[in-house]
Amino acid sequence: MLHKTRGIVFRFTRYGETSIIVTMFTELFGLQTYIVNGVRSKSAKNKIALYQPLTLLDLVVYHKENASILRIKELQCAHPYQSLTVDVKKSTLALFLNELLNRTVKEQSHPEQIFPFLFDSLVTLDLLSIHYENFHLSFLIKLSRFLGFGANFSEEILGARLVTDEEEIILKQLITADYQTPVVITNVQRRSLLEVMLRFYRQHVEGFGEMKSIQVLREVLG
Repeated sequence: MLHKTRGIVFRFTRYGETSIIVTMFTELFGLQTYIVNGVRSKSAKNKIALYQPLTLLDLVVYHKENASILRIKELQCAHPYQSLTVDVKKSTLALFLNELLNRTVKEQSHPEQIFPFLFDSLVTLDLLSIHYENFHLSFLIKLSRFLGFGANFSEEILGARLVTDEEEIILKQLITADYQTPVVITNVQRRSLLEVMLRFYRQHVEGFGEMKSIQVLREVLG
């Protein structure tokens, strides 16, 4: 049966000579896997660009309950990124966000609640021109609430871990801040708070592990 839905590309892998298997988080059905034939052939032109991680899509898909791999009938880009793929800092943040989503958003995640948040967050990052160096910290806090272990107080994130008084004040600011709210943080404080938040995630997400994109994030953002 055909359905219209929005989707966010999480990842894809090559399949055969010209096809791919793409995993998307959809607004109607949550995490889904689709096979796309011929997209890597010479005649496909630049269609592979639509399947790059975090691409925002409008879709018409075939859906069948309990099917492991489905097909896409139609798709188009729902929001062509203006800066996310060309700005070095933003693309590094996007790399981190993509790895984070692949590690945390599972089949059982509630798509009707979490999808609008993810979609709007990515559009916001793309359109922000200033004050986005702390975007990933705010995103981690906001995402945790949709995943069911959300932090509304600094004590929930910190637990018994020690941070400086100034870092705890900054964390409290981040908990209530919007993405656009400027929060002054030094590079050292940003690294410290990021590690605190990732430990918080490791406590609540089974198999979360170590984020591979952290080193790149540190090198680019400082």
